[in-house]
Amino acid sequence: MCLGCNESKPKRELIRIVRSPEGEFSIDATSKKPGRGAYICPKAECLAAARKSRGLERSFKSVVDTKDYDELEMQLANLAKTEEWNMATVDERITNL
Repeated sequence: MCLGCNESKPKRELIRIVRSPEGEFSIDATSKKPGRGAYICPKAECLAAARKSRGLERSFKSVVDTKDYDELEMQLANLAKTEEWNMATVDERITNL
């Protein structure tokens, strides 16, 4: 389920945000990084909604600083520029399951 829009979607259509054992937050495009994870849609609006509703704080049971949110926004924007999360790739991943 996306923490921003609260829609239930297949895991492959969501982006994992991970909190490393050192306490650093990052987007995990491979879904293989160690640490606790939470999921959002690959849209800036969903990250903004999760920020407003404090969904990440509840999921990770810790404070997420403004600088952490800013970094996540930059990572999400960079990810959107790559072909890794365009809808054709997502559809292809789903059909290959």
